[in-house]
Amino acid sequence: MTAASHRKAIDARKPARKPAAAVPHGTAGATQPAMALYEQVKAFITHKIQDGSWPAGHRLPSESELVARFGIARMTVNRALRELVEQGRIVRVAGVGSFVAEDKPQSTLLQIANIASEIRARGHDYRCEFLAAERIAASPDVAVWLDLRPGESVFHTVCLHLENEIPMQLEDRHVNPRVVPAFLDQDFSLVSPSEYLVRNVPFDQIEHVVDAVLPTADQAERLAMAMADPCLLLTRRTWTRTVPVTMVRCLHPASRYRLGSRFRADGNPSFG
Repeated sequence: MTAASHRKAIDARKPARKPAAAVPHGTAGATQPAMALYEQVKAFITHKIQDGSWPAGHRLPSESELVARFGIARMTVNRALRELVEQGRIVRVAGVGSFVAEDKPQSTLLQIANIASEIRARGHDYRCEFLAAERIAASPDVAVWLDLRPGESVFHTVCLHLENEIPMQLEDRHVNPRVVPAFLDQDFSLVSPSEYLVRNVPFDQIEHVVDAVLPTADQAERLAMAMADPCLLLTRRTWTRTVPVTMVRCLHPASRYRLGSRFRADGNPSFG
């Protein structure tokens, strides 16, 4: 037998090699990682919202119900809900539950907005809780803002504005008694401080400043939100004939509210 014939005989006895399995481009043969447990909860809730099964305002299953449904730890469910809040998909109200979020309402920065009218225009229930209506000594910063002497008398009101019983704005207002001496004589259950001032004190200048802030413990409790969640702080000042009238700080949970304006290229506001 020749050498060539001997090699052919050996090759014939070897098992045939199987062709390599095709590998999808870009995977290098690796399997896709399984979706994290908290992501599964998020995907479930997001799908329910997107397909219309859970419309805006719909109450989500409780944490306990989601724990039982997915067979996972409460902290995992909590992470999923917390991230959905950060994404603006749901709203959590302490002691009440979690709800599918409405599209964030937007308030204009080009005029003094009436939050009660804005909420009612959306077809929602509006309620205001008055937390303070008092005469106090002006702190140094308030005195500077209202052109008063530190310790001089100033009017102070605090209001909590709610939409469908969900806190939307915490309003902290200081008013110059020299300009509006009858301010605290009003029945604020009939007319809000803002409405009263707009109707009775002609103003010729408005200043709006918006900051991103974290709430204090007291503010977070009143707004039914976590202290780690951001807020939008709108600070407004008004003047009449160069004299400061009021300085108000309006605190909004950023997950529930936004601030913006639309205007023409000539600088004039565009409404409607």
